[in-house]
Amino acid sequence: MKLLGMIFIGLIVLILVSCDNTNPKEKATEQVTKKEVSLPVEWTKNANMYEVNIRQYSQEGTFNAFAKELPRLKKMGVDILWLMPIHPVGVKNHKGSLGSYYAVRDYKAVAPEYGTIEDFKSLVEKAHSLGMYVMIDWVANHTSWDNVWLEKHDDYYEKDSTGNFVSPFDWTDVIALDYSNANMREAMAEALKFWIAETDIDGYRCDVAGEVPTDFWEWVRPQLDAIKPVFMLAESEKPDLLNKAFNMNYGWEFHHLMNSIAKGEKNAKDVISYVQHEKDTYPSNSYMLYFLTNHDENSWNGTIKERLGESADMFAVLTYTLGGMPLTYSGQESANEKRLEFFEKDVIDWKDYPKQDFISQLIDMKHKNPLLWNGNYGGEFVPVITDKDEKVLSFSKTKGDEHIIVLLNLSPEEVSANIKDVELTAYRPIMLKGFENTSKTSFKMQPWAYVVLKK
Repeated sequence: MKLLGMIFIGLIVLILVSCDNTNPKEKATEQVTKKEVSLPVEWTKNANMYEVNIRQYSQEGTFNAFAKELPRLKKMGVDILWLMPIHPVGVKNHKGSLGSYYAVRDYKAVAPEYGTIEDFKSLVEKAHSLGMYVMIDWVANHTSWDNVWLEKHDDYYEKDSTGNFVSPFDWTDVIALDYSNANMREAMAEALKFWIAETDIDGYRCDVAGEVPTDFWEWVRPQLDAIKPVFMLAESEKPDLLNKAFNMNYGWEFHHLMNSIAKGEKNAKDVISYVQHEKDTYPSNSYMLYFLTNHDENSWNGTIKERLGESADMFAVLTYTLGGMPLTYSGQESANEKRLEFFEKDVIDWKDYPKQDFISQLIDMKHKNPLLWNGNYGGEFVPVITDKDEKVLSFSKTKGDEHIIVLLNLSPEEVSANIKDVELTAYRPIMLKGFENTSKTSFKMQPWAYVVLKK
């Protein structure tokens, strides 16, 4: 009887297996696409990021000159410093008089005009002593035409049918690397590991990360974490980069949406749609980087004032409350009103830091309110209904019985509105501009006004 029972169970198992017609490869793919980031970095849970343009930061344009600014940035509330490429810039086929930061000539050296590697180590050590973290920009897709690898390893590079090097896009000052070459991959991995091991940096912002094969990033990430757990930011919106390789990617689409709203082309409903798209597209415990500006936007597409005008402060509040990690670019705290030259020396006009206190308030609000923390560390985004849903963006951040309500007027007009299922008088403002309660469930907002309300 025992033998018959075992045979019967075996037949049942065979029938169940034969009924599953799922292709094993498809099943594996499904599991990967639904995988959450397995590499959370605790210290980023309520962090903000500050992008450092060493070349334009001071007249000296050095690590040591920038190091003097660290106490000010710490007081402002900065958590993570992202330094634009610190490597020597290529000379051959360079653009302008100084060339592009992103035309790297040597992955294991610092630009001599910035100082020495010892100066850089000192900068990292000082930042760490103040409780800040340091990431550097990494350009893995291409190098300058005179990169040191070319002396012995021109096989590391892509070539066309006639044997000539290939420039990605219209970037004629750089040439593309060939990721089918295993030796090149090993050399790139060694260079990435070098800066963590030698200078104690905390991670990388990876330039055009989506143009580099995802499997390279997934292969190299564990090697980096074996030295020190790092935080990785991809300049990309490719969802698969966040499965195993990166913790955060760029909110490019959201950035462009803010620009469109400022021009009157989009409205508050489009923000709700965007948040749902983000939720449906990306792993649930990854982050998005939200920004009003960065080095590319400032130099090529215009200053914050040019693009956003009077709406800028309201959108800044949005970037600090939506649930991603907010970014401040060098000079943003000084309300920089010029497009910084990309290939030339063009020092930021620091004035008297007119936006520094405002940014400090935003950072402090994020630090102190767990519902506003990054990704799954924060509360759930829940739309709140008003009768002006095209002009007023209204949402709550919720976790358990805790609630924060955010109301933003995404229009250049004064708005009077009624809110559903929320008694505004049960909340107190923790940050506001141009907002007035007119009853328990109604309010008035000036153009581009905002309020963050805590129960």
